[in-house]
Amino acid sequence: MWQQQLNEIRQGNSKTLARCISLVENEVPGYEELLQQLPSSTTPVIGITGPPGAGKSTLVDALIALLVSAGKTVAVLCVDPSSPFNLGALLGDRIRMSEWYNNPNVFIRSLATRGSLGGLHPKIIEISDLVRSAPFDHVIIETVGVGQSEVEIAGLADTTVVVVVPEAGDEVQTMKAGLMEIADVFVVNKADRPDADLFVNNLRLMLAPAFHNHTLPVPVIKTIASQKTGIDELLQAIITNLKMEKNSEKRSWLLAEKAFYLIQQKRMNTIDKSELKQKIAAAGNDFNLYRFIKNYS
Repeated sequence: MWQQQLNEIRQGNSKTLARCISLVENEVPGYEELLQQLPSSTTPVIGITGPPGAGKSTLVDALIALLVSAGKTVAVLCVDPSSPFNLGALLGDRIRMSEWYNNPNVFIRSLATRGSLGGLHPKIIEISDLVRSAPFDHVIIETVGVGQSEVEIAGLADTTVVVVVPEAGDEVQTMKAGLMEIADVFVVNKADRPDADLFVNNLRLMLAPAFHNHTLPVPVIKTIASQKTGIDELLQAIITNLKMEKNSEKRSWLLAEKAFYLIQQKRMNTIDKSELKQKIAAAGNDFNLYRFIKNYS
């Protein structure tokens, strides 16, 4: 049933790819059969994450321009924050990337988080694997960056780029060790702002191998994405990291993280959130959350 669609995706049919993403996103019956027939892929996934306002979309736009000018094809999955009521993307189509929507070498899809606490789309693993089965040279995933989400991208990307701005000094001081560990490349965007050099030096000290488990220093790249400054250096750092031999133990951990998430999602399928809301509303004021969830344990 799905073989024709898969053949069309592998041949680069973007319309079929877009339709199949929608089937997976909306859990249309039979979508799991499609996923089970996906071929293995070595297409690299580049994760771009960081706090809101860091300029991630502008940075991705500049990376797309550089990759396309080098004759590469690229797919971009933009995970947008979603409305808590209708679960649709708040940002919709990315205005900054609008020039690429009709480019045959670029495929862009906006995805809503749909209430996922991690800041990623609940079907992001399946959708990214589906996109990787198409003949793209690179897949870029840009996350919302809602605070606790950034670490999740490490389970998805071959190379994780964390974007911050010079004003984020206090944030970096209190940044979770997890985020410091998962970054393969740090980008200090809007580096024309005051104290940018001081911030970069402090960040490099914090990322030094003596303080962390990295065998090599994590590159810290200064960029001004709006002016496309530093983008060449950033792409080179990403390509260098992609070529590095990845630790087999880390690969197993990443796959285990994916498997755990997918199994967890599958087991949760029997629980209807709207039904939960109705039962909670009917319980009135005398409601104990922990007694309530005991029935679902």
